[in-house]
Amino acid sequence: MELFEYISVLTSIIVGLGMAHLLRGLAGLVQHPGREKTYWVHLVWVGYMFFNMVFFWWWEFALAEIEVWLFQDYLFIVFYAVVLYLMSAMLFPGDLRDYDGFEDYFLSRRRWFFGLLAMTFFIDLYDTWLKGRDHFESLGTDYFVMSVFYLTVSAVAIASKRQVVHAVIAVLAFCYQVAWSFMFWGQQG
Repeated sequence: MELFEYISVLTSIIVGLGMAHLLRGLAGLVQHPGREKTYWVHLVWVGYMFFNMVFFWWWEFALAEIEVWLFQDYLFIVFYAVVLYLMSAMLFPGDLRDYDGFEDYFLSRRRWFFGLLAMTFFIDLYDTWLKGRDHFESLGTDYFVMSVFYLTVSAVAIASKRQVVHAVIAVLAFCYQVAWSFMFWGQQG
């Protein structure tokens, strides 16, 4: 087993658990459609997170270029995967009894979810730098525009409980993530 393969096993497991959590939550909605009130904005974020974790796993292949691994870099990559898992877990809690459906739950926990979302973009700066200066510079200003966009979106979502604000943010964020990902999709792997 190559060093990168060994290192990537744990992050793959954590990301896989996050994806499984999302899929289990969606399956629960299909299995018991009337049990909880769904919220379409919440479901857009579920789609965003699933796509984001698929893209994270794909994009992390660039770490194979690192020749010397330090333990703190490895811990950092594991931490990144843990934050993605926590975001997924926040979307489907184990119990909604204290809430009036997913809308009430999502809006009440928005500070946690969007705080973690903002954190991922700070984490991603270092993750991108780990892949090398050439890689970092190859992303150009698009990368910084994307980061500023998501940090702004996170701040607005943390501050607002308005449904229309969250609807616009969810749709914009998901569309932007898909567009950004495909813009760079062919550069890795």
